[in-house]
Amino acid sequence: MHLVWLRNDIRLDDNPALYQAAKSCNKAVTQQKMCAVYIATPKQWQIHDEAPAKLGLRSQALNDVRKNLGALGIPLYILETPKYAGIPALLQKFCDEHEVTDCWWNEEIPIDEKERDKAVAAHLQHHAVTTHECKSNRIVNHTLLNQQESPYKVFTPWYKSWVKHLALNIDLPHAKPDAVGKALKVDSSPIVLPGSDDFRSDLWPAAEKDALQRLETFVFEREQSYMQHRDIPSLNGTSTISPYLASGMISSRRCLAMIMQACGEQGRDWQGDDWLRELAWREFYYYLMQCFPKLCRNRAFKPETENLQWEKSAKALAAWQQGNTGFPIVDAGMRQLNQTGWMHNRLRMVTASFLTKLLLIDWREGERYFMQHLIDGDFASNNGGWQWSASTGCDASPWFRIFNPYSQSQKFDPEGKFIKKFVPELKDLNAKDIHNPPSKVRQHLKYPEPVVDYKFARERVLARFKELK
Repeated sequence: MHLVWLRNDIRLDDNPALYQAAKSCNKAVTQQKMCAVYIATPKQWQIHDEAPAKLGLRSQALNDVRKNLGALGIPLYILETPKYAGIPALLQKFCDEHEVTDCWWNEEIPIDEKERDKAVAAHLQHHAVTTHECKSNRIVNHTLLNQQESPYKVFTPWYKSWVKHLALNIDLPHAKPDAVGKALKVDSSPIVLPGSDDFRSDLWPAAEKDALQRLETFVFEREQSYMQHRDIPSLNGTSTISPYLASGMISSRRCLAMIMQACGEQGRDWQGDDWLRELAWREFYYYLMQCFPKLCRNRAFKPETENLQWEKSAKALAAWQQGNTGFPIVDAGMRQLNQTGWMHNRLRMVTASFLTKLLLIDWREGERYFMQHLIDGDFASNNGGWQWSASTGCDASPWFRIFNPYSQSQKFDPEGKFIKKFVPELKDLNAKDIHNPPSKVRQHLKYPEPVVDYKFARERVLARFKELK
């Protein structure tokens, strides 16, 4: 029996572990059976701040994958243990009961997952189960180094090296595996992971075919207007596939393959594709976690910023979390997060800059809150984004760069369309007042005064960073 351990790769398309295990089974002289397992770890998820909405999406995705695997003759089992520490013994027991000879999985980068996999491999191999770790997490799995044979610390030179390497070493995605037996009758009772909650299934239907269709529609029909529309939160200008990437319902390599196909059909150079660069940022943050494991341990990339004097204000933090800061564009972004489990990328930068620079609250508070609420919460990308905004990270925004919420609002939501959608108490204001309503208007509409004075806050954070130097 061959076992595939599904983790952050809930898909049949371009799933190397699944593909290779099925190929191995079908090549065998004697008919070997195959099964798959997913292990719920609710206590570990709490430690990692996994969002209930993300777990809800993952639950539905597992229901879909169970059906698709069943059509290939592969049963899916759901196991549970509180934390990663319980997985080696749990998997060994399962392997003993099902006479498993080989266990397959796809590599994961963060340090807790690496230590988990190392412990599982050692335990299973001690009990005569051969383990196979496949590469699937990134488009480029090779660790690129600069001319000094050290890891890159700046995105642009890394990106140039990444594209150059990619052009010479294109790793095509795997197709879905062939059947290994007759189709199975699949249990119709729904899979509900512990800690999961409702999610916006109208925005993100949780079937693999829907994820692939969303990707295809974006790349072939909407991507050419991406640069024009991506910063306008009132428009559907981004791919909105991040929840599918975060739960592994589609792979980065499939994204690349579609980009290359679309560019070929449209006469464009895929190496200069704008959206490919955005995918590369995701890759870069995983690259950093692999090269600098301290990022997995709640540490700032720039060690000197650990001495930054943060403010501690439960009231200000709560106002930010609830979308009641008195800065309309910030509040609209936070309310979008709270209501949908997702936030437009421009607003992620605006709200993160507001928390870390203007409220001067530790970036780790924001990182945690985002992970606890994002349906597309991705550890590496979320950590990288927050450290970029806080000027504590690798190739981060300069410490003196401070987003002005008013000018950001005027530039990217000039008529207030997005603000009116998520801050409905301001829906009747004109384009002039909506970005910073007069005090009397605020009182009348019961909308709060600004939680902080922008000019004072800007001078305060500049002074704090200067103290570090």
